[in-house]
Amino acid sequence: MLKRCITNETLETTGFSYTLSLINGKYKMTILYTLMNFGIVRFNEMKKYIGDISYKTLSHNLKELEADGLIHREEYPQIPPKVEYSLTERGKSLIPILDQMCTWGEENRQT
Repeated sequence: MLKRCITNETLETTGFSYTLSLINGKYKMTILYTLMNFGIVRFNEMKKYIGDISYKTLSHNLKELEADGLIHREEYPQIPPKVEYSLTERGKSLIPILDQMCTWGEENRQT
């Protein structure tokens, strides 16, 4: 059996690194978690639920998640404007990972 040597490897080429590049950041996992739990969520609802995120940061993170194909943005042509966000099928494929993180957190939370 051939043993792998770290000097011949780079983290950048791993699936872990790719996944992390999509969900890295202070709020992306929180946004995905919110959509996992509530399905379709409007911008202001998400802002209120998350709490300590600025409008600009939330907007920026939503745009990145949409560009990466993890969330869907639905805009309705009405006044006042109505925009809803939801997970795409690709985003839904992260649910088992998010569920495992929730389980681990519940099992290891210090009360």
